[in-house]
Amino acid sequence: PSIKWAKEAGMIPQAALCITTSPVHTLEYYCELADKEIEAGAEELCLKDMAGIGQPAFLGKLTKMIKDKHPNIIIEYHGHSGPGLSMASMLEVAKNGADILDVAIEPLSWGMVHPDVISVQSMLKNAGFDAPEINMDAYMKARAMTQEFIDEWLGYFINPKNKISSSLLLECGLPGGMMGSMMADLGGIHTTINNLRKKKGEPELSLDDLLVKLFDEVAYVWPRVGYPPLVTPFSQYTKNIALMNLLTIEQGKGRFAMMDDSMWGMILGKSGKVPGKIADELVELAKQKGYEFTDADPHTLLPNALDSFRKEMDENGWEYGQDDEELFELAMHPEQYRNYKSGQAKKNFLADLQKAKDAKLGAKVSIEEATAFKHAKADAIVAPVKGQVFWEFQGDGEAAPAVEPFIGKEYKEGEKFCYILAPWGEFVEIPAALGGKLVEINAKQGSKTNKGDVLAYIQRNEK
Repeated sequence: PSIKWAKEAGMIPQAALCITTSPVHTLEYYCELADKEIEAGAEELCLKDMAGIGQPAFLGKLTKMIKDKHPNIIIEYHGHSGPGLSMASMLEVAKNGADILDVAIEPLSWGMVHPDVISVQSMLKNAGFDAPEINMDAYMKARAMTQEFIDEWLGYFINPKNKISSSLLLECGLPGGMMGSMMADLGGIHTTINNLRKKKGEPELSLDDLLVKLFDEVAYVWPRVGYPPLVTPFSQYTKNIALMNLLTIEQGKGRFAMMDDSMWGMILGKSGKVPGKIADELVELAKQKGYEFTDADPHTLLPNALDSFRKEMDENGWEYGQDDEELFELAMHPEQYRNYKSGQAKKNFLADLQKAKDAKLGAKVSIEEATAFKHAKADAIVAPVKGQVFWEFQGDGEAAPAVEPFIGKEYKEGEKFCYILAPWGEFVEIPAALGGKLVEINAKQGSKTNKGDVLAYIQRNEK
């Protein structure tokens, strides 16, 4: 229905084919999917090679098959550099009729992003294409402005590994942009797993050992959950199942023992139909848990809450925007939008930026100076153990990541606030102290914390 709604709104609907390599992702599979999307009204198709693992010859054949049958459909190729195939893939799709190639400019090109426009243009001209000239004055100005932005802001939050290509991505198929988060996740359970292995008299694993094990586990999990396209959020779900399996296997609990609602939602069909078959062991496990599979259109499983968001906009006096874009932003990202409107998002960002700058410079802030910024009437929520912070898991398997709660959220005395994954593998529940209004958060989803660290501040309600 999204294609229909886009056309009704006067937009040009573009549908995507999420490219991956598996026994079920064949040329016939993609061509059939393209036919359905075009029949539904799509005027453009994007070959979304989000991990850059699409094989060049395969992509060329796919482009030609679609163009031969639908010559008027615009085809765009969106391929990340990741494992290093993207330049060859661009040439193949161009030779077979692709209309648009997504590129990047320095200093953000290459690595896990797109090839640079200069290299792509040179390749196409040499192959006989009538590629337009590049305005190098504009390129260099944009390059300088981007570098300035990176130096002042963005560079403090970019994982250095995102600038490096990795052939390891070819086997697991995960998008290269996930490498940073994957390494952070592995670092979070690395000590826990090694502690478990030491107790069993087994040798400890290095972070690289664990990364290879994670890739192998993704390769085990992926076919069993039906070969979902490894793009957000399904790539995160698949990776998280594999990550939790590594932990629970070491604990002696076996696989698939620790999965949240989002992971199960993908398996049960609440996030859409996966292209492959769900493994019998997961079907049986779902039956044991009383879960039911569904083939319903995912959007029909969600309540229509737009009126409640309209009410919130009206009560706060917030403008809807020229095309209701502000309303839709609130509906899609409620916690983030509320933080933005309250000014808390800017405060958090500037605090994170300063913390990153201090860390880079080796600067230290005294406890007294840090305490001076805290709210006088607020209770500190302190971590009772060392570990990794997890906020409330999303319910009903909707396609949305778990994030920290919004500033201003009310808690009752003793109500569950968050969890900490302790080094011994247990999820420790953290209560909301005496309750009240959340006024500051110091820990993000998945971040590491030490015993005694302040996770957040909750201001008690006036009696």
